[in-house]
Amino acid sequence: MTNTLTPTSQQAPPTYPMARTPTCPFNPPPELGRLRETEPISRVRIWNGDQGWLITRYEDVRSVLIDPRFSADPDKPGYLPVTAAGQARRRRSKSFISMDNPEHDVMRRMLTRDFMVKRVEAMRPRIQQIVDGLIDDLLAAGPPANLVSDFALPVPSLVICELLGVPYTDHEFFQRCSSTLIAMNTKPEIAIAASEELRDYLGALVQRKQGEPEDSTVLSRLAHNQVAKGELTVDEAVDTGLLLLIAGHETTANMIALGTLALLEHPEQLAQLRDSPDPALVRSTVEEMLRYLTIVHSGRRRVAIEDVEVGGQLIRAGEGIIVAGEAANRDANAFPDAPDELDIHRDARHHVAFGYGIHQCLGQPLARVELQVVYSTLYRRIPTLRLEGDLADVRFKNDMVVYGVHALPVTW
Repeated sequence: MTNTLTPTSQQAPPTYPMARTPTCPFNPPPELGRLRETEPISRVRIWNGDQGWLITRYEDVRSVLIDPRFSADPDKPGYLPVTAAGQARRRRSKSFISMDNPEHDVMRRMLTRDFMVKRVEAMRPRIQQIVDGLIDDLLAAGPPANLVSDFALPVPSLVICELLGVPYTDHEFFQRCSSTLIAMNTKPEIAIAASEELRDYLGALVQRKQGEPEDSTVLSRLAHNQVAKGELTVDEAVDTGLLLLIAGHETTANMIALGTLALLEHPEQLAQLRDSPDPALVRSTVEEMLRYLTIVHSGRRRVAIEDVEVGGQLIRAGEGIIVAGEAANRDANAFPDAPDELDIHRDARHHVAFGYGIHQCLGQPLARVELQVVYSTLYRRIPTLRLEGDLADVRFKNDMVVYGVHALPVTW
């Protein structure tokens, strides 16, 4: 039976995102679990007072993300912006993840070859070399260390810089700008300034590559092929490079640091992973960590472009949607056997941490390989790795669009 009204609760809609329980930093906010079980499609309010629909059940989440009647275009009326800074920035630039088909597919196909499984697997030896080199540096410097700045950030930053053709010597600059752009409370004018800094930097890089011989890097290929042929403007190439640069290091860096902390808090499973020679266990650990942590914790946003029924609830054209992957990945209907528990032996490959449908993360093959190399190497080479201090002293990224830890003091 279709419900054409708002949910039966007479209380004011809760604000999304909700607060986590400080003593359970690896778990989503408990309110999300309650809503998934009692009101899986419910009204919520965001930072600017706008209201929309929150989708929390796994089956409904996937149905929304694969349905072309829900648009990813933030310019459409009713779309619920994640932050004020993001809203202001997208008025000036727009990447392909914020486009619908056919424009989305046209842009995405220009990059598909760079992130194909075969291409990424060919990068595995180089990624292993990067990981080993950074661990060598950790061991040479001796404990203690900040695993975020000394390891988790450099690994994906080095990889994405080499893939894109961005000088790693500039990593402090683009990491600073990136951190500004994904902070929840950045003022719009500051976000625009940081975005323009990055866009100017990448624009100069694209133009420079146009005057140099083509190489195998993404920006060089875009400059020599798509831009030169008129298939992309320089601005469009810059927007694409900006997306890949930020997404290519922020998400994986947080998965490395937060995943390590989660494993340190589950020493029996960490020991199993460290001591097992089975690469299948490494792969299952990566998928389970992606499911368990779901670091994109601000929801994927959509807006209905026509009336659609989801899970018995009528969503009208022009109504905004927040798809809560962090709730869907804890749904017992999709992940039986204690979904709120970490289990590195679980088959979690059907998680939605990378999204679902046409907008599913383009870089997921690269992220998987990076995490597999890290999780199979770091704890084996530093078997006594442990948190320095108490878990209660770790500052978590509740203030950022991507969840993680601001710093991770470790020793061995």
